[in-house]
Amino acid sequence: MPNAIKAEIANPKSADREKMAGLFDQQADIYLDARPTYPLQWYSMLAARTLHRSLAWDVGTGNGQAAIGVAEHYEQVIGTDVSEAQLQHAIPHPKVKCLYTPLSISDEELLSSIGGENSVDLITVAQAVHWFDLPKFYSLVTRLLRKPGGIVAVWCYNNIAVNPTFDPVMKRFHDTTLPDWNPNIQYVFDGYKTLLFHLKVLVWDLKGSHWRWGI
Repeated sequence: MPNAIKAEIANPKSADREKMAGLFDQQADIYLDARPTYPLQWYSMLAARTLHRSLAWDVGTGNGQAAIGVAEHYEQVIGTDVSEAQLQHAIPHPKVKCLYTPLSISDEELLSSIGGENSVDLITVAQAVHWFDLPKFYSLVTRLLRKPGGIVAVWCYNNIAVNPTFDPVMKRFHDTTLPDWNPNIQYVFDGYKTLLFHLKVLVWDLKGSHWRWGI
């Protein structure tokens, strides 16, 4: 992908970000049932690599699947989203606090509502970072993440396999609707390998019960 196009996707215009924020509002009530969960050992692995387990921030939390997984290991989880409709369907959990963070919110207000600078032990983004204003997000991460010992983890999924009957139908639907998707979805198809990530990176892949990592 040419650098100019990558830069434009990573820094979407305001009108485009507003449109992205409402992409899943209409189907928020069924999104919870349709979206897959993540392996429990994924959260255990992340928790084992943070020095403290006081506060986690789940960004783009949607209806909170990742937030409740993280909450099993941290004292408090703040889940934020630009979609109020998604948050209305968030899964209740005693250690998860969901906050609506519209695109108009200032950086200082967002920082204050989460915990302030140098306060967050783990920042997670599940299947959402490709919609973000990345430079803005990285700036917030740098300020919020506890130093030393804080971790930011982003992940995605694609090519879901269910059974021989469902899979061809899903592939046909995917191929037919692909031209209508926002270009940012290409990051997911690439497994985030082409994502403009300005932080020090460690990559883990779950293969069965084995973790592989590399820089």
